[in-house]
Amino acid sequence: MLDFTACERLNSAMDRRTFLRHSSAALATAAFSSCSTGAEIPTLHVFTWSDYLDPALQQKFETLHKCKVVIHTFDSNESMFAKIKGGAAGYDVLVPSSYMVKALVRENLLLKLDHSKLSRLKNIDAGHLSKSLDPKMEYSVPYMSAPTCVAYLGSKLGNIEPSYSIFTNATAKGRTTLLNDMREVIGAALLSLGFSMNSVDSDEIAKASQVVIEWKKNIAKFDNEQYKSGIASGEFFVVQGYAGELITIAAENEDVQVFIPKEGSASSCDDLCIPANAPNPALAMEWIDFLCEAEIAAQNMEYIGYRAPNSAAYRLLSEDFRGNQILFPDDEALFAKCVPIDDIGDNVTVWSAAWDQIKAS
Repeated sequence: MLDFTACERLNSAMDRRTFLRHSSAALATAAFSSCSTGAEIPTLHVFTWSDYLDPALQQKFETLHKCKVVIHTFDSNESMFAKIKGGAAGYDVLVPSSYMVKALVRENLLLKLDHSKLSRLKNIDAGHLSKSLDPKMEYSVPYMSAPTCVAYLGSKLGNIEPSYSIFTNATAKGRTTLLNDMREVIGAALLSLGFSMNSVDSDEIAKASQVVIEWKKNIAKFDNEQYKSGIASGEFFVVQGYAGELITIAAENEDVQVFIPKEGSASSCDDLCIPANAPNPALAMEWIDFLCEAEIAAQNMEYIGYRAPNSAAYRLLSEDFRGNQILFPDDEALFAKCVPIDDIGDNVTVWSAAWDQIKAS
């Protein structure tokens, strides 16, 4: 039976985002209702990040396959992993970041993908796969990728250096947020010190922790959701966040400026995979293949503001979207500093201890 505790999240954000969340909740209610009355309509349960799909595509898939798609959300890879490892059943598709896919595979929590049922894998960007943590797509298919960025209000801070030093800007004291994600935040501090953001060296992590503790004195909170509406409304002056969401907000609010820190950043990719105990793996495979179709991927990219590693879709993108310098940068040197978050195995305990120290400070 599916454990729905803390899965359904309705958060305030941009109009179309709010619409998506309420639509998802309504669909979930309908699906649970049909299950309780014995209806036989196939239902696909997708466990993913919020605001991560064009709802028109959800409806299109439902029409094509005469099914219901129910979206459940998580707000961190670690919370999702803990839930799946703890035995949560009923999910058909997961959308973790690549480094967490490796952890799920290590725990035997994912199905191997049947490529004979995934005819559109040929569309996936070969260049992306060459740097992927699952280059043969044995357990996962790349969904969306983008660097982690920083956004700020130009009217409040003026022209500033595109650096992590912004997190100690006195003007933004109490009006700054950092992601509630130890890999993103400690990783950013490591980069600010010139270390690898995937470091497992305890001394380097200790030094990075002290940097974050200094940043913490300037922030309002660690947050993965409210920074979006907060930077848009002017409640926050500086936020660390995900490129797709920040790009969408900046397109609607010219005061919001977005940059990749000059020291580098995380370059995340979230992947589509199927849990080992999925109740409907065949429909899950159809969903993954559907999202890999070039036209679908292009439409989805333009809606949510992320870059799908789908070569066939690139030519279908609008000129404005294809010209975005965060997603398709001309500055190859800066782009090369955007590093994938890697699976650090048992060394995660060192990171977790540092994160606990930061939170307690």
